[in-house]
Amino acid sequence: MDRKVYLDNAATTYVSSEVLNEMIPCYNTIYGNSNSLHSFGRDAQAMVDRARDKVSKAINAKSSEIYFTSGGTEANNWAIKGIARANKNKGKHIIVSKIEHDSVLESCKELEQEGFEITYLNCDSEGLVSAMELLHYIRNDTILVSVMAVNNEVGTIQNIKTLASIAHDKGAIFHTDAVQAIGHIKIDVEDMGIDALSMSAHKIYGPKGVGALYVKNGVHIKSLIQGGTQEKGKRGGTVNVPSVVGFGKAIEIATRDMVANNQKLKTIRDYFVRNVMEKIPYVHYNGHPYQKVNNIVNLSFEMVEGESVLLMLDLEGIAVSTGSACATGSLETSHVIKAMGLGEEWSHSAIRFSFSKSISKDDVDYVVETLCKVIEKLRAMSPITKTGRAK
Repeated sequence: MDRKVYLDNAATTYVSSEVLNEMIPCYNTIYGNSNSLHSFGRDAQAMVDRARDKVSKAINAKSSEIYFTSGGTEANNWAIKGIARANKNKGKHIIVSKIEHDSVLESCKELEQEGFEITYLNCDSEGLVSAMELLHYIRNDTILVSVMAVNNEVGTIQNIKTLASIAHDKGAIFHTDAVQAIGHIKIDVEDMGIDALSMSAHKIYGPKGVGALYVKNGVHIKSLIQGGTQEKGKRGGTVNVPSVVGFGKAIEIATRDMVANNQKLKTIRDYFVRNVMEKIPYVHYNGHPYQKVNNIVNLSFEMVEGESVLLMLDLEGIAVSTGSACATGSLETSHVIKAMGLGEEWSHSAIRFSFSKSISKDDVDYVVETLCKVIEKLRAMSPITKTGRAK
């Protein structure tokens, strides 16, 4: 295996050289505890403050509204549990969509054990959450609505501004998981009416293990992690200065280069999809045809199992995913594809291809050529015909 092509960037990306160079001094030069009062601590705190400014600027928030976390999963847990527990005197009804990341869905399950009532919104066959359904289910005692900005499996972009407006009309707080949105679509928390927003660095060529939660000033939220006065007393634990600095640089670059990156990724994505559709029969495109990010393509290949496709592509040096990275190892049907109403066969044969900003046309040609061979070989071995019947 001489060639490798990484098409699992929705799971994680490489750390860019610009980001890495920004982080290095924090390991061996400016290495103080940012919570310490001496000069070493103050120097570290100054770097954290600059990173906080960069994160806030990227989403048009105030620096005081940004709280650093260990990643998007912690940010989602904190947002859902912290807002629910802080506002339960107003009501105990929460609305989320069925296609949220597991960190949101599992947090809701925990809250159900505490007596909260959760309503799960459906989506259509293209992955869009219905504003009309939200209008139908929202109540006077609804305290929180959470709908992700971009779905991590199919890339569909939700109508966040409309959904947030509906939530606010009933006095509810609106949270969005923007982990897959940052760097790919413009996020303006003021214009879109977002009260809380989750982010992660390692999806935008930053380090793993760091993210942030935006909480609009005035929104009540309880702490998730106790143990110190860090992050204005909201999140205990020594601040991960190198990673925070890396996150700040990564989001600065992602915002700076968003237009150029999107132009390239759209060209690459369209070229990839066109070639696959022309060369491989019985392929289904999952997600919205237009309202989508440019870096994620989700395709189902009839008469094959997704896991088999993944493993055979891996043998040829090509990395893809059968769903979200957090579900790896699970043979269960993707909850996202299932919520979109696709059949079991389409669900089990779904593959996510997610592109990086450094991908080339030659990489795509190699992937398409290899994919054609893999699908042909697997279908020749498959006991299932295109009608779903045994051969």
